[in-house]
Amino acid sequence: MRTIEEMFKEMKKIAREEGYKFNPHKVELQDILQGMWDNEQRYGYPSCPCRIANGELANDMDIICPCNYRDADIADFGSCLCTLYVNDEWIAGRMPKEPVPERRPQEYYIKGYPSIKEQKGAGGGEMVEVYRCQVCGYLCAREEAPDLCPICRAKKERFEKFKMK
Repeated sequence: MRTIEEMFKEMKKIAREEGYKFNPHKVELQDILQGMWDNEQRYGYPSCPCRIANGELANDMDIICPCNYRDADIADFGSCLCTLYVNDEWIAGRMPKEPVPERRPQEYYIKGYPSIKEQKGAGGGEMVEVYRCQVCGYLCAREEAPDLCPICRAKKERFEKFKMK
């Protein structure tokens, strides 16, 4: 079982590669990391500590840290929902430290992570691409492939467009 320090060391490497920083307030940072570590011990994966995890990996794919919502949150508010990841503007106080609204659809809390067919585009609406990680097989329906696979940490280049049969 890895320690909080070991988990954070791995997270620092990923954040450095992606150009993100961590909350500079040590007490807040420790609380967030403790919550993530607790979730990893509880569920077997580091789900976002500021959201309620279902406990089933298939239902929590979007909230494995770094969650699917982090990049948009940081672009709009300077921090992610739990304030683990922040940008320079937020640190310097040039962005107001406003609460970040929840981007995760409420349906996730009711019925879990939607299957590919239930996501945006199902039933004849606007279509999005489905991407598959060539390393671990993770599937996601998004406008573009994620920068890193939330499961195996493979880079964006390792994703391919996936055609459903």
